[in-house]
Amino acid sequence: MRTFPALSAGALAVSAAFCALPAQAQSVEELVEQVKAMRQQLDAQRARIDELERDVRTARTAAPQPAPQPAPVQPIVPVSQGEPMLAGGLVSQDVLAGARGTGTGAPQQPAAPAAPVGGPASAPTAPTNTAPAAAANTAAVGRAPSDNGRPREVAPIFEQPGVLTPRGKYVFEPAFQYAYSSSNRVALVGYTVIPALLIGLVDVREVKRNTSTATVTLRRGLTNRFEVEAKLPYVYRSDATVSREVFTGTAVERAFETSGKAIGDVELAGRYQLNDGGADKPYFIAGLRYKSRTGKDPFEVTTDCQRRCVGENITGSGLPLELPTGSGFHSLQPSLTWLFPSDPAVFFGSFSYLHNFKRDVSRTVLNGEKESLGEVAPGGVFGFNFGMGLALNDKASFSVGYDHNSVARTKQNGATVPGSVRMQLGTLLIGYSYRLNNKKTLSVAVGAGLTRDTPDVTLMVRVPMSY
Repeated sequence: MRTFPALSAGALAVSAAFCALPAQAQSVEELVEQVKAMRQQLDAQRARIDELERDVRTARTAAPQPAPQPAPVQPIVPVSQGEPMLAGGLVSQDVLAGARGTGTGAPQQPAAPAAPVGGPASAPTAPTNTAPAAAANTAAVGRAPSDNGRPREVAPIFEQPGVLTPRGKYVFEPAFQYAYSSSNRVALVGYTVIPALLIGLVDVREVKRNTSTATVTLRRGLTNRFEVEAKLPYVYRSDATVSREVFTGTAVERAFETSGKAIGDVELAGRYQLNDGGADKPYFIAGLRYKSRTGKDPFEVTTDCQRRCVGENITGSGLPLELPTGSGFHSLQPSLTWLFPSDPAVFFGSFSYLHNFKRDVSRTVLNGEKESLGEVAPGGVFGFNFGMGLALNDKASFSVGYDHNSVARTKQNGATVPGSVRMQLGTLLIGYSYRLNNKKTLSVAVGAGLTRDTPDVTLMVRVPMSY
C-alpha cells in the first residue's frame, strides 16, 4: 500500500506544530490560529482525496491496464494519543485491484476523513457503488464456455449440417452450387486383322458438363435435439459433346449441345442428436432424408431417336434433346454423423446409404412415342466422409475434408445392365466460414474431383440466416 504526499506532509506539519510549543505557553489566540491552520491543511487533504477518487473512477471506466504493484507502507501516525488525525484516507489494495480488474470482490471506495481536532464533525462523503463495465467484461476472460449440449459450429463443407437448430428457431439458407466435369471417350467400331491393324473407324468424343443449382433450405428446431428440413432446388444444366471420326478421310468435328432448366428433386429430412457430448466426448446425430422425383427425370426428356434407341433398327444416337433436372426415382437415405470436439479443433464425419426405389420406365422418342425399358432399379449409394474444422477466431473457421461415394450397378428387369459398372466418386473439399453478425454466416467450399467420374471442380456458397 502506498501513501500520498499531501497526506504525509500535512500529518508531519501538524505533529511539528504541536511539538514545537508546549501547551502551557500557548494562548487562546494561538490555539485558534493553529486550529484554523489545521483545518486548512485538512481541507487541502480532502481536496486531494477527492481528486484521487476521481482518478480511480476514471481508471475503472477505462480499459483495464496492468499496473505496477504498489509498495506497502505504514499508516499515518496520529498527532497525539486518543486524538487521531485521520480515520481513513488511504486507497486500499482492494480498491487498486478493483481498478485493475483483478480484484477478488466488489471494488471498494476510500473512506471519508474524520472531523479535525477541536472542530465540528463534517458530513462524510457518501461512497459510490458504480460497478465498472470493464471489470464485468474482464470477468469472462479466460473462463471456459459453459456446456450447453451443442457441438461447436465449424465451416460446413458437406451437404448435411453438423449443428442442429435450437428449439423454436428457424434457419433460412440460400445456397448456390456450380459443378464442372469433362470426359473423353474413345469408341472402336470394326475388327482387327493383326493387333496393330484396325479395320473400321474410331469415334473420339469429348463431353463437357456444367451444372448450376440454386437451393433454398428451411430448417426448424422442434426440440434442442431434433430438427426438420425442407430443400427446394432449381437446376440449370448444359452439355457440349464434341465428336470426331478417325480413319474416315475427314477431320471435321461435330458438336452437339443441349441444356435444361427446371425445378429439381425436392428433399425432406430430419435429424436427431443421440447423446450429450462435450469436451473430448463425441456427439452422434442420426438423420433420415427423403428425395422426391419432382424434377424432370431422364425418361421424360425427348431423345434424338425417331423410333428406337436400343435393339434393332436404331434411328438415332440416344442423346437427349433436353437435359433432365432430376434423378427420376424416389430415394431414402439414412445417415449417422459424428462430431468430436478437441479444442481448438473439431473432427467430424458421417456414414450414409442411399436406396433408390425401382419403377417401370419408358423412353420418349421424337415422334412422341414411348419406348418401354421395363423395370429399372438404380444401384444403391454407400457414402462416407470425414474432416476437421479449426476455429481461427470468434468469427472465422476453416475446414478440410474428404467425401466418397460408391455407386452400385444398375439393374433392368432383375438383371444387371450390360456395361454397367460400380463407380467410385471421391472429392477433396476445403471450406471456410465467416460470421457476418449474430444471425448471418457466409460459408464457401471448394471441391476437387479425385476420381474419373467425379466432377473436376465444385464450388458451393451458403448464407445461413437464423431467426
